Amino acid sequence: MLIYKIFRAPEWAAMQTAGETLGAPVDLADGYVHFSTKDQLAETAAKWFAGEENLHLLALESDALAPHLKWEPSRGGALFPHLYRALTMEDILWVKPLPLGPEGHIFPDLS
Repeated sequence: MLIYKIFRAPEWAAMQTAGETLGAPVDLADGYVHFSTKDQLAETAAKWFAGEENLHLLALESDALAPHLKWEPSRGGALFPHLYRALTMEDILWVKPLPLGPEGHIFPDLS
């Protein structure tokens, strides 16, 4: 199953330079890297990235992250994927821009 991570441009640039990351400030504060499923992604973007431009959408295969990926309850009890190790460039299947349109972010094909 594909899971997704949204990064701001400086976060993505830092990961590319270092080859890995422990995540964005919220990830560092919580002690794990937050991800969303396809069905959770639009709500995540609206809640945490409303009005932000220059975002990057990363796709990863959840099975490849085992046993460090845990599915834990979050908003309204929904299970969200959380990674308890550094996210590496090798983990990423693809990266696409996540442009901001007049009514929110415009998502690419998520396959």
